[in-house]
Amino acid sequence: MAKIIIGLSGQIASGKEVVKKHLESRCGGVSFKFSDILRNILDDLDVPTERDNIIKLSTFLRQTYGEDLLAKVLTKQVKEAGDDLVIVDGIRRLADIEYLKDLDNFYLIAITADLKIRYQRVLSRNENPGDAEKTWEDFLADEARETEVSISAVVNQANYILENNGTLEELKNQIDKTLTLIQN
Repeated sequence: MAKIIIGLSGQIASGKEVVKKHLESRCGGVSFKFSDILRNILDDLDVPTERDNIIKLSTFLRQTYGEDLLAKVLTKQVKEAGDDLVIVDGIRRLADIEYLKDLDNFYLIAITADLKIRYQRVLSRNENPGDAEKTWEDFLADEARETEVSISAVVNQANYILENNGTLEELKNQIDKTLTLIQN
Protein backbone atom coordinates (compact mmCIF):
# COMPACT_ATOMS: atom_id res chain seq x y z
CA MET A 1 0.00 0.00 0.00
CA ALA A 2 1.32 3.47 -0.88
CA LYS A 3 1.78 5.95 1.91
CA ILE A 4 -1.34 8.05 2.48
CA ILE A 5 -0.92 11.49 4.03
CA ILE A 6 -3.98 13.08 5.59
CA GLY A 7 -3.93 16.69 6.71
CA LEU A 8 -6.55 17.87 9.20
CA SER A 9 -7.81 21.42 9.47
CA GLY A 10 -10.60 23.02 11.47
CA GLN A 11 -11.43 25.67 14.01
CA ILE A 12 -10.79 25.24 17.73
CA ALA A 13 -12.64 22.17 19.09
CA SER A 14 -14.11 21.19 15.72
CA GLY A 15 -13.07 17.56 16.23
CA LYS A 16 -9.63 17.25 14.63
CA GLU A 17 -8.29 15.16 17.52
CA VAL A 18 -11.29 12.79 17.36
CA VAL A 19 -10.77 12.31 13.62
CA LYS A 20 -7.05 11.69 14.15
CA LYS A 21 -7.65 9.12 16.89
CA HIS A 22 -10.29 7.30 14.85
CA LEU A 23 -7.99 7.11 11.82
CA GLU A 24 -5.17 5.82 14.02
CA SER A 25 -7.42 3.17 15.59
CA ARG A 26 -8.58 1.99 12.15
CA CYS A 27 -5.29 2.14 10.28
CA GLY A 28 -2.41 2.64 12.69
CA GLY A 29 0.12 5.07 11.38
CA VAL A 30 1.85 8.06 12.85
CA SER A 31 0.67 11.59 13.46
CA PHE A 32 2.26 15.00 13.68
CA LYS A 33 0.75 18.22 14.99
CA PHE A 34 1.92 21.71 14.10
CA SER A 35 1.50 22.90 17.68
CA ASP A 36 3.62 20.03 19.07
CA ILE A 37 6.74 21.68 17.67
CA LEU A 38 5.82 24.87 19.50
CA ARG A 39 4.79 23.07 22.71
CA ASN A 40 8.12 21.21 22.77
CA ILE A 41 10.07 24.48 22.47
CA LEU A 42 8.02 26.09 25.24
CA ASP A 43 8.48 23.01 27.46
CA ASP A 44 12.26 23.11 26.88
CA LEU A 45 12.24 26.80 27.85
CA ASP A 46 10.08 26.06 30.91
CA VAL A 47 7.39 28.45 29.63
CA PRO A 48 3.74 27.49 30.15
CA THR A 49 2.18 25.88 27.07
CA GLU A 50 -0.96 27.99 27.13
CA ARG A 51 -2.59 29.18 23.91
CA ASP A 52 -1.21 32.75 24.18
CA ASN A 53 2.39 31.52 24.47
CA ILE A 54 1.96 29.07 21.59
CA ILE A 55 0.60 31.86 19.37
CA LYS A 56 3.36 34.29 20.38
CA LEU A 57 6.07 31.73 19.63
CA SER A 58 4.48 30.77 16.32
CA THR A 59 4.21 34.42 15.28
CA PHE A 60 7.82 35.13 16.26
CA LEU A 61 9.19 32.11 14.40
CA ARG A 62 7.13 32.74 11.27
CA GLN A 63 7.95 36.47 11.17
CA THR A 64 11.63 35.84 11.81
CA TYR A 65 12.26 32.73 9.70
CA GLY A 66 9.39 32.72 7.19
CA GLU A 67 5.71 31.83 7.12
CA ASP A 68 6.56 28.36 5.85
CA LEU A 69 9.07 27.43 8.59
CA LEU A 70 6.81 24.96 10.41
CA ALA A 71 5.55 23.57 7.09
CA LYS A 72 9.12 22.75 6.08
CA VAL A 73 9.78 20.96 9.38
CA LEU A 74 6.53 18.96 9.25
CA THR A 75 6.95 18.04 5.59
CA LYS A 76 10.42 16.70 6.34
CA GLN A 77 9.01 14.61 9.21
CA VAL A 78 6.20 13.32 6.98
CA LYS A 79 8.67 12.30 4.24
CA GLU A 80 10.84 10.48 6.77
CA ALA A 81 7.92 8.61 8.35
CA GLY A 82 7.88 4.97 7.32
CA ASP A 83 4.23 4.34 8.15
CA ASP A 84 1.57 3.70 5.51
CA LEU A 85 -0.65 6.37 7.09
CA VAL A 86 0.64 9.76 8.18
CA ILE A 87 -1.69 12.29 9.77
CA VAL A 88 -0.80 15.97 10.00
CA ASP A 89 -3.04 17.72 12.51
CA GLY A 90 -3.59 21.41 13.13
CA ILE A 91 -3.23 22.91 9.66
CA ARG A 92 -4.19 26.57 10.10
CA ARG A 93 -2.64 28.53 7.23
CA LEU A 94 -2.20 28.10 3.50
CA ALA A 95 1.57 28.15 4.11
CA ASP A 96 1.09 25.01 6.24
CA ILE A 97 0.11 22.98 3.18
CA GLU A 98 2.51 24.64 0.73
CA TYR A 99 4.84 21.64 0.65
CA LEU A 100 2.48 18.90 1.84
CA LYS A 101 0.14 19.34 -1.13
CA ASP A 102 3.01 18.48 -3.46
CA LEU A 103 3.49 15.06 -1.83
CA ASP A 104 1.93 12.00 -3.47
CA ASN A 105 -1.31 10.85 -1.84
CA PHE A 106 -1.86 13.97 0.27
CA TYR A 107 -5.48 14.63 1.18
CA LEU A 108 -6.72 17.59 3.16
CA ILE A 109 -9.76 16.98 5.37
CA ALA A 110 -11.54 19.90 7.02
CA ILE A 111 -13.70 19.39 10.09
CA THR A 112 -16.45 21.90 10.77
CA ALA A 113 -18.79 22.38 13.72
CA ASP A 114 -21.14 25.05 14.99
CA LEU A 115 -19.65 27.78 17.15
CA LYS A 116 -21.69 27.03 20.30
CA ILE A 117 -20.93 23.32 20.10
CA ARG A 118 -17.23 24.08 19.82
CA TYR A 119 -17.39 26.42 22.82
CA GLN A 120 -18.93 23.66 24.96
CA ARG A 121 -16.18 21.28 23.82
CA VAL A 122 -13.46 23.75 24.80
CA LEU A 123 -14.92 23.97 28.30
CA SER A 124 -15.25 20.21 28.71
CA ARG A 125 -11.96 19.03 27.24
CA ASN A 126 -9.69 21.62 28.97
CA GLU A 127 -6.85 21.00 26.48
CA ASN A 128 -4.94 24.16 27.38
CA PRO A 129 -4.54 25.69 30.84
CA GLY A 130 -7.52 27.93 31.57
CA ASP A 131 -9.83 26.48 28.90
CA ALA A 132 -12.35 25.22 31.47
CA GLU A 133 -12.82 28.76 32.77
CA LYS A 134 -13.17 30.47 29.37
CA THR A 135 -16.10 32.79 29.01
CA TRP A 136 -18.09 33.05 25.78
CA GLU A 137 -16.35 36.41 25.18
CA ASP A 138 -12.91 34.80 25.68
CA PHE A 139 -13.83 32.09 23.20
CA LEU A 140 -15.01 34.65 20.63
CA ALA A 141 -11.77 36.58 21.12
CA ASP A 142 -9.82 33.37 20.41
CA GLU A 143 -11.93 32.89 17.27
CA ALA A 144 -10.92 36.35 16.04
CA ARG A 145 -7.18 35.67 16.31
CA GLU A 146 -5.06 35.44 13.19
CA THR A 147 -4.45 31.75 13.86
CA GLU A 148 -8.18 31.04 13.58
CA VAL A 149 -9.25 33.54 10.91
CA SER A 150 -6.82 32.02 8.41
CA ILE A 151 -8.42 28.56 8.69
CA SER A 152 -11.32 29.39 6.36
CA ALA A 153 -8.89 29.77 3.44
CA VAL A 154 -7.47 26.32 4.23
CA VAL A 155 -10.95 24.78 4.48
CA ASN A 156 -11.63 26.08 0.97
CA GLN A 157 -8.71 23.93 -0.26
CA ALA A 158 -9.94 20.74 1.43
CA ASN A 159 -10.50 17.56 -0.56
CA TYR A 160 -13.15 16.49 1.97
CA ILE A 161 -15.23 18.31 4.60
CA LEU A 162 -16.68 16.53 7.63
CA GLU A 163 -19.48 18.21 9.57
CA ASN A 164 -19.21 17.45 13.27
CA ASN A 165 -22.46 18.72 14.77
CA GLY A 166 -23.99 15.33 15.49
CA THR A 167 -23.04 12.27 17.48
CA LEU A 168 -19.64 10.66 17.72
CA GLU A 169 -21.00 7.70 15.76
CA GLU A 170 -22.12 10.01 12.93
CA LEU A 171 -18.66 11.57 12.76
CA LYS A 172 -17.00 8.14 12.72
CA ASN A 173 -19.26 7.10 9.83
CA GLN A 174 -18.19 10.19 7.88
CA ILE A 175 -14.53 9.42 8.59
CA ASP A 176 -14.93 5.82 7.45
CA LYS A 177 -16.66 6.86 4.21
CA THR A 178 -13.96 9.42 3.51
CA LEU A 179 -11.21 6.90 4.22
CA THR A 180 -12.83 4.46 1.77
CA LEU A 181 -12.87 7.16 -0.92
CA ILE A 182 -9.20 7.96 -0.27
CA GLN A 183 -8.11 4.31 -0.36
CA ASN A 184 -9.90 3.54 -3.63
